[in-house]
Amino acid sequence: MLGSFGSSSHEEEEEPAEAPPAPPSPNVYLHHRHHQIIPPPRSFASPSIHMRQLLISCAELVSRSDLSAAHRLTAVLSSNSSPYGDSSERLVHQFTKALSLRISRYAAATSFFPAPASENEEVVQSSYLSLNQVTPFIRFSQLTANQAILEAIEGHQAIHILDFDIMHGVQWPPLMQAVAERYPPPTLRITGTGGDLEILRRTGDRLAKFAHSLGLRFQFHPLILLPNEDPISVTSSVVLLPDETLAVNCVHYLHRLLKDRDRLHLFLHRLKSMCPRVLAVAEREANHNHPIFLQRFVEALDHYAAVFDSLEATLPPTSRERLAVEQIWFGREIADIVAAEGESRKERHERFRSWEVMLRNSGFVKVPLSPFALSQAKLLLRLHYPSEGYHLHILNDSFFLGWQNHPLFSVSSWH
Repeated sequence: MLGSFGSSSHEEEEEPAEAPPAPPSPNVYLHHRHHQIIPPPRSFASPSIHMRQLLISCAELVSRSDLSAAHRLTAVLSSNSSPYGDSSERLVHQFTKALSLRISRYAAATSFFPAPASENEEVVQSSYLSLNQVTPFIRFSQLTANQAILEAIEGHQAIHILDFDIMHGVQWPPLMQAVAERYPPPTLRITGTGGDLEILRRTGDRLAKFAHSLGLRFQFHPLILLPNEDPISVTSSVVLLPDETLAVNCVHYLHRLLKDRDRLHLFLHRLKSMCPRVLAVAEREANHNHPIFLQRFVEALDHYAAVFDSLEATLPPTSRERLAVEQIWFGREIADIVAAEGESRKERHERFRSWEVMLRNSGFVKVPLSPFALSQAKLLLRLHYPSEGYHLHILNDSFFLGWQNHPLFSVSSWH
């Protein structure tokens, strides 16, 4: 199993606000002619459904450039939401902030908005470690990818893993331990990409020390890959030795290249030309790359509603880790999906069926994930996230992790 990581401290939180006033009566609508918010006759919609309808109404106003009415509606949404309330209130709080950012951007006639000053890289990295600790999303993806890689390299004595955006390298200690238990143990070399050389070096040092404790022959090669840099040119710097078996790890990475689909296709063809024994892919199961803002907004609203519900079912309202994950990690994603457009938008997820077509068109063939990988993933959820709301599904020889009946993440293996 992947180990747990505690989160480091982040910016000082505000004291929870007093309970917000009750939402206006259900089905409040905008009288667009006079730009007034008028309560219609009572209905039986729940407060969460009602607030969802108000969010969509606000997004519709923004899409029609009725910024004055949209701004007034964000005031209603803000007064009926809280970062410390239930999952619905927290969700509305984050989406209202994102809509306000988009309105401000329109008012300033610019497609760029700066991240809040408090969200420096150290705080973001801390929220990532909290995400890895309190949700199964990253662990599920990494554990399943590891098993696909281990099965593909069975019997090979020189292993080279090319990991795109290795972050803190938390994926690799379990695989290293499994490899070290083989007899004779193979050599292992990891090339990890990232945008910060110091973080890469620290990651390499930690992995090297762990490998030494296992008696595993190990090398780590850092490879700088900046956010806007072409990964195709960077892959030309990867040294491939003739006796090595190559495994490529793209866990939550490929969606970053959707900004330029032609470049993404070239990148996938480049990976295929490197003849990897296995390509492990994990992605968000959502279409946050739709060119029409309103459709992208509704897709994101449904996706993050399931994510926030899962957090509420597994963590108390006062959990600092939960607050960090919701406000910093997912908050930044929501702000990007809702408030950014054009070249400045980074979160461009697409559903598995799109990735399946792109990978097949690039020459890759699906490798079914094994029953053992499935049992491992189920054990992960049972031991670390004892909520019956998480479900694993198998579709087209790939795994999908979802909350209730809403799929959230997919993992697949390719050759």
